[in-house]
Amino acid sequence: MANKMILENRMNITDSAELACEEERISKKKAAELFDRKLLDTFDVGTFAGLAAIHKYLFEDIFDFAGEIRTVNLAKGNFRFAPLIYLQAALDNIDKMPQSTFDEIVEKYVEMNIAHPFREGNGRSTRIWLDCIFKKEIGKVIDWSKVEKEDYLLAMERSPIKEVEIKVLLKGALTDEINSREVYMKGIDQSYYYEGFTAFKTEEL
Repeated sequence: MANKMILENRMNITDSAELACEEERISKKKAAELFDRKLLDTFDVGTFAGLAAIHKYLFEDIFDFAGEIRTVNLAKGNFRFAPLIYLQAALDNIDKMPQSTFDEIVEKYVEMNIAHPFREGNGRSTRIWLDCIFKKEIGKVIDWSKVEKEDYLLAMERSPIKEVEIKVLLKGALTDEINSREVYMKGIDQSYYYEGFTAFKTEEL
C-alpha cells in the first residue's frame, strides 16, 4: 500500500488494521466475481477506461474514489509517481501505446505503474488489467503464483529505468491456461500478498 494513513471509506472505519481487513475481504470477493460473471470480457482491454472499470468494480463498496483519477501526488519510498499536472497526458499516451507483443504489453504495464492513477489499489487492479491484455493479444496470462514477491517488487522498483528484469520474470510465469479459475484465484491471492494482504483466500469468500 502506498500510504499508511487512514483513507476515508464508505464503512467509516477509523482503524487501519480493520480497514485493511475489510478492504481485502470485500475487494477479493469482487475480484472473484469479475472472473465468475465474465465481466472482464466486457471491459475495454489495454486502456485507462478499462483499468478504471476494473478498479471501480473492486473498490466501489469501500472507497468513493473507486475508478476515479487521484487528486493527490503519490510517492513510494524515494520514487514519485506521475505528478498530477501530467497525469491525464500520461494516461492519454498510455492508451496509444501498442500492445501486440509481449514486450509491448509489459512496457505499457510499466508506464501505467509509473502513472499510478488511483489513490489506492493501483497494483492489484493493474495486474488484472495486464492479464486481460495478455489474454486478448497473445493468448496467455501470468501464473502469479510462480512470481516471488521480493523478485517482483524489486523488478517493478527498477522498471522505470530498466524493464529487462520484469520482462524476464513475467515471461517465465506465462501460461496458456487463460480460462483456468484456479490460476486466476491463486493469482489474486498472490497479487494481494505483494501488497501485504494475506487474511483471506479468494476461493473461500
